[in-house]
Amino acid sequence: MIGIISDSHDNMNAIRKAVKLFNEKKVKAVLHAGDIVSPFTARAFKELEPKLYFVFGNNDGDKVTLTKWFEEIGATSCGNFGDLIIDGLHIALLHGTNEALVKALAKSGDFDVVVRGHTHDPDVKIIEGVPVINPGESSGVLSGKSTVAILEIANLNVEIIQLDFD
Repeated sequence: MIGIISDSHDNMNAIRKAVKLFNEKKVKAVLHAGDIVSPFTARAFKELEPKLYFVFGNNDGDKVTLTKWFEEIGATSCGNFGDLIIDGLHIALLHGTNEALVKALAKSGDFDVVVRGHTHDPDVKIIEGVPVINPGESSGVLSGKSTVAILEIANLNVEIIQLDFD
């Protein structure tokens, strides 16, 4: 399983809930599709057991410090685009501000899965047989719902999970 998160927008409580969920589910890796926003959020991701890969979003400010602090906790910055292979699955990871680019990646035949964020809407679209996964917003800033996703590597099933707050 792969954990997917996006648009955390400095919401430390939501990040901690997502980290706890991903650790409990024992996912192999976590993909963050951008808009982490501030470097200090690395503190909340520090407890994450699986490897974290992230891309920048349109609201990420100090990318140099963001990269530095996240690499200090073992995360990998993919810059604006991640071309990843996890357990034989070829994944495109991007924030997704350009819809034409998201569709072109899915149609390219180069990727098994496309992971994106940006819209804050949890969604799974199949484009020419390729799942395009948007976990929604973990922060809950626009919709009031904090969501993440879990991808089953073996069958490409996707579960969108709403994080509960005590």
